[in-house]
Amino acid sequence: MSASTKHPLWSPATVTAVSDVLAATNDGLTGREIDHLLALTGVADAEGSNKRERLARALLARQARDGASNCVIRFITEAMAPVRYAQRLEVFSRRRDDLNEVLVHAGLRVNEAGQVARGPAASTLDEAARHANSLRAELRRRGTHPQVLAYCTREILTKNAFHASLEAAKSVLDRLRQLTGEQLDGSQLVDAVLMPGATGTPRVAVNTGTTPTETGEQKGFAMLIKGLGSMYRNPTAHDPRLNRPVSDEELLELLTTLSMVHRRLDHARVQP
Repeated sequence: MSASTKHPLWSPATVTAVSDVLAATNDGLTGREIDHLLALTGVADAEGSNKRERLARALLARQARDGASNCVIRFITEAMAPVRYAQRLEVFSRRRDDLNEVLVHAGLRVNEAGQVARGPAASTLDEAARHANSLRAELRRRGTHPQVLAYCTREILTKNAFHASLEAAKSVLDRLRQLTGEQLDGSQLVDAVLMPGATGTPRVAVNTGTTPTETGEQKGFAMLIKGLGSMYRNPTAHDPRLNRPVSDEELLELLTTLSMVHRRLDHARVQP
């Protein structure tokens, strides 16, 4: 957006939400970085009980004084300058995604150059998640299981769908080992803990197993996990990324399926 144009005021809610992203408690700008960027953009510091409140008050005061949102746009542009993230691509990606979930409500976005630009507008949270063009936003909208995200968030942030699928596929087998204490892997692990076996009772049961239908469901659940491993863990572990492309849409479908698996395990009965 042109710095020479006087841009309309942003709503206090938008400025506050932007500040919440950029000055997030755990992984946002530090107090020293905020000091530097406020000085660089000519925005006077403000009092606040925390750095998020301090930044929001400073930007809102300058915006009100100018009668324009240029100061907020410039602050975002300086904060998101790619050169600041040369060795921290995942931080840039996370902040950009989070900012875009906010800015999409105003028909704006942060582009790959870290600049504020025009974009599609959204009026609902679901629309915002879709329009923000953020894989993480879509995963949150789908309610992706935290056990899945714990294994592949870093890969998602670095836009590496190939390795994200590999790490996510590992999550179910690792969960089975954590539940049972077994040290096996792959099909051997699945057979040992999910198949009925000689006793007729699996160590990890997803139902009561009292009817043929439930027995079939238990076996199908085990075969599903084996299939996911054969499709995503084994090939990606052995094939070069060049020969095994994974699209964002395929990754979303995989993580959604793995979330279903983890939710069944959340309620499974585990035998010692």
